Amino acid sequence: MRIIKVEHALIRMPFTEDILWGSGRRIGTTRLVCKIETDAGITGWGETISLIANVPAVFADIVAPLAIGYPVADVERLHRHVLGAGYYHHKRAAVMAIAALEMAMWDALGKQAGQPLYALWGGRWRKDVEAAAYLFTNDPAALKPRLQGFLDKGFETFKVKIGFDERSDIALAEASRSVIGDRPLRLDVNGAWNPATAKRQLNKLVPYDPAYVEQPLELDDLAGHAALVAASPVPIALDESAYTLADVGNIVRAQAADVVLIDPHEAGGLWQTIKAAAVCEAVGIAVTLHSGAELALSQSAYVHLAASIPNMSIAIDTERTYLGGDISPNAPKLTDGRFGVPEEPGLGVEIDEGLIDKYRVDGIAGAYLDKERKDWFPVKPAY
Repeated sequence: MRIIKVEHALIRMPFTEDILWGSGRRIGTTRLVCKIETDAGITGWGETISLIANVPAVFADIVAPLAIGYPVADVERLHRHVLGAGYYHHKRAAVMAIAALEMAMWDALGKQAGQPLYALWGGRWRKDVEAAAYLFTNDPAALKPRLQGFLDKGFETFKVKIGFDERSDIALAEASRSVIGDRPLRLDVNGAWNPATAKRQLNKLVPYDPAYVEQPLELDDLAGHAALVAASPVPIALDESAYTLADVGNIVRAQAADVVLIDPHEAGGLWQTIKAAAVCEAVGIAVTLHSGAELALSQSAYVHLAASIPNMSIAIDTERTYLGGDISPNAPKLTDGRFGVPEEPGLGVEIDEGLIDKYRVDGIAGAYLDKERKDWFPVKPAY
């Protein structure tokens, strides 16, 4: 079964509220959605995050033209073909564009086989998938009722953005622990600390028993993260440092993380994500999934990954509760903080193309800079 046609669209799904984090303000999520048609009459759908303009450009100029005539099963070959078109120099500029088409290929392959994707990746390891409540505010007083709201919805794991400034780091952790009790608490710095600040802040956070502190240092500083792993009683997780399969290999070699967050959009595909998880599994590192506000296609892919990967043993991130809509009538649903595993062939998601038209946009907006702070921009490290 080969690809005979590729279509794509940029869509922006608004959030129900602005999301504030140390790197700016997000007003919604911009996604690239693609549709492939095959010579067997089977259609496949894929999705990727689109934070910057290189994503639709690489997709339209390189990925989509290369895909014509490709067997849908050749996902590894497609990934390397795009890198071989000059992007081995620029992996991080290509991975998100590759991910959309690769997901559509898996969707079509699963439909051809009559199997859900998890069945193609070793089978179902877990019966459902826990998700972490994700919270974005620099105000400890405002954080408390938000935490309680997620508690009331049945969530058991909580992820809180910190990295706004030194004082609020500790206040947000203290507010979180006061509401959620002894449930798992993750704190995400987004690379805002320098090494000296990291030592001091991690020491101050010990009484609040974080499950991990995520990306405390700038993404390139594997040596710095390795030093924190060796010295800190607080586990260290890496996310922005762990885009590609090679990134994950370097993290493991350097012993720079206790937990690794992986993401098919940042790795260049679902298969690359499975391989990255296996690298971590070989040395006993648990993995989870980074969230960039996935719509139905990517969210379903996440659930299939988490259902089939043994060491994806901790709750996956999700920003699903902030989405103002979706493009599918049967998107994965959260119940008591957990996703059920789709059993339909492929991704198991139907797409309403009218909703794609409704949310279609020509460009990307609101990914990083905060328009309410005119002259402000994020600096890594910030303090």
